[in-house]
Amino acid sequence: MLDQLKQLAMSKLAEKMESNSLGQNETQEAANEGAGIFADLLSSKIGAGKLDQVKDLFQNREGFQNNELFQNLQGKLGQILQNKGMNAQEAEAEAQNVAPGIIDSLRERFESKEEADSGFDLNNIQGMIGNAGDAVNKIKGFFGK
Repeated sequence: MLDQLKQLAMSKLAEKMESNSLGQNETQEAANEGAGIFADLLSSKIGAGKLDQVKDLFQNREGFQNNELFQNLQGKLGQILQNKGMNAQEAEAEAQNVAPGIIDSLRERFESKEEADSGFDLNNIQGMIGNAGDAVNKIKGFFGK
């Protein structure tokens, strides 16, 4: 499931950001970094025993933008885009447009009844990662960190 999450996050980031003012290489780099940041954010919450916040991000359709993970992801995406050459105002607007789409796409997979999406199960997140002490290393390793 982690591999699927990574691939989906990276593809959605690249897709949503393709019409920005950055070049194709910078956009792809930003998508890759964004997926890594997302992994870091998830792993820190899971490692701290805050699995409920992770589940809430993907289960809460209406209030997910108030979720600390979402807010951190959005802020980090803005910073990444600025580091790639986008001005601060444009980077913030781009992050505000992109971050909800990433979460919505992942949520759709978790809610899907399709056989191809059967690996997306919020109840398996903790079991898939193991104990909280190993969570950070396993997720970072998965995302190439």
